[in-house]
Amino acid sequence: MTESILQDGKLYIGTSRKPDDTNNKPEYLELKFGNRHGLVTGATGTGKTVTLQILAEGFSNAGVPVFCADVKGDLSGIGAIGEAKDFLQKRADQIGLAPYEFQQFPVIFWDLYGEKGHRVRTTISEMGPLLLSRLMNATDAQEGVINIAFKIADQGGLPLLDLKDFQALLNYMGENASTLSSQFGFISKASVGSIQRELLILEQQGAEQFFGEPALKISDIMRTTNDGRGAISVLAADKLMMNPRLYGTFLLWMLSELFEVLPEVGDPDKPKLVFFFDEAHLLFNDAPKVLTERVEQVVRLIRSKGVGVYFVTQNPLDVPETVLAQLGNRVQHALRAYTPREQKAVKTAADTFRPNPDFNCAEVITQLGTGEALVSTLEGKGAPSMVERTLVRPPASRLGPVTEAERREIMNVSPVAGLYDEDFDRESAYEILTARAKKAAEAAQKQAEAQEASPQSSGGSRWTLPGFGDDEPAAQPAPKQPKARSGYQRETVAEAAMKSVARTVASSLGRALVRGILGSLRR
Repeated sequence: MTESILQDGKLYIGTSRKPDDTNNKPEYLELKFGNRHGLVTGATGTGKTVTLQILAEGFSNAGVPVFCADVKGDLSGIGAIGEAKDFLQKRADQIGLAPYEFQQFPVIFWDLYGEKGHRVRTTISEMGPLLLSRLMNATDAQEGVINIAFKIADQGGLPLLDLKDFQALLNYMGENASTLSSQFGFISKASVGSIQRELLILEQQGAEQFFGEPALKISDIMRTTNDGRGAISVLAADKLMMNPRLYGTFLLWMLSELFEVLPEVGDPDKPKLVFFFDEAHLLFNDAPKVLTERVEQVVRLIRSKGVGVYFVTQNPLDVPETVLAQLGNRVQHALRAYTPREQKAVKTAADTFRPNPDFNCAEVITQLGTGEALVSTLEGKGAPSMVERTLVRPPASRLGPVTEAERREIMNVSPVAGLYDEDFDRESAYEILTARAKKAAEAAQKQAEAQEASPQSSGGSRWTLPGFGDDEPAAQPAPKQPKARSGYQRETVAEAAMKSVARTVASSLGRALVRGILGSLRR
């Protein structure tokens, strides 16, 4: 780490240029404002990925863990030491970065598919009904059924871990729609069928690999090294981007988990974690109003948890105004202005900056070169600095991707190696419902045989679940002819307590089912 890169609690971004090429000055992002969120925008090929890379390097050197998505594969080079190249040295000389030193940063690679990083999973219960509805592009009626499904799972003690658990619960709801509708509200068999078809589509897109155990522990993306640097978690997203809704929903789930798990810290001297949301427009495309409102709520409140959220996208119009207003640190690369929408984007970007009398911001945005940006960060008491035309510093790590061999070597020595790479399938809703259905069928058969042998016996088989308020007394058997009770039987208090303890020890599903942000049952 050199004095030029980090000075007095500041993250060095680059050096601003004056029109007369005099009085150039370094531009910094003060670490104490790192949790005030930020925005990095610009057209394709203007240098957004490098800006993301140098910001991640700076936060890591300051001891701040970083999470970011590698959409094109280029960002993986942050895990390898930089290589001397003429154009990089030229930029370092232009901005007065001396000495220009190379570094290798502590990186943990992650991948939903387990191919280019450690597996990332969560459970259906942890995802919650709102985000699951978003992932499935559910209608209002279907979202209502999904919420009822979570309520049934909660009351019935049915852990929802993976897609087959949710599918089994939907099957049960479809078969018993009439009975359940009287207790939980109308359950349409057509809606249940539509949700089941969406689940099949998710399976075909590989989403089943995302749901299951062991689920990701948020603490594993908030690690620091022995030398005090923050670990940089890089999510391999090149394949994930083929399913944009899964990508956006996954990152939003991570934000909600961070909000739920982390304690309040106010405004610390530096962030506890910085979260880069690349291709941010995928989060807001066709998003329902309630989801946008929840994103705004999380972005506004997660600051007090010490988390900085930085949206990276091509166009500032990709981010809703209510969210845009929360982003205090801005790096604007070049934009094109060929179409009316692009011209509006240029004006929007220019209007969000504190004006600089030395140049016309809207004109300069269309003239910026590669690796050049308009920069404005918070300073003083939290007011935005005057926008400056800035040459972004070159990265200290490798510019470009690592090789597959280098990636495997990094994964082999990762602090989470072996923790998430193997699936664990414990008893959950699928196994419980399957076992109870079998038991109900056997009980019904025995009852039919008993009724045939003793016509005086009466009563019918019913399908029940524990905790559903099913308090009807069982039909009395005929004298000297015991009759098997059918359906799902209530557990004894001791049995229920023992199973409750086992479930609590096995996972944190109980917490997930009552959490209050983004996917909670408390709507």
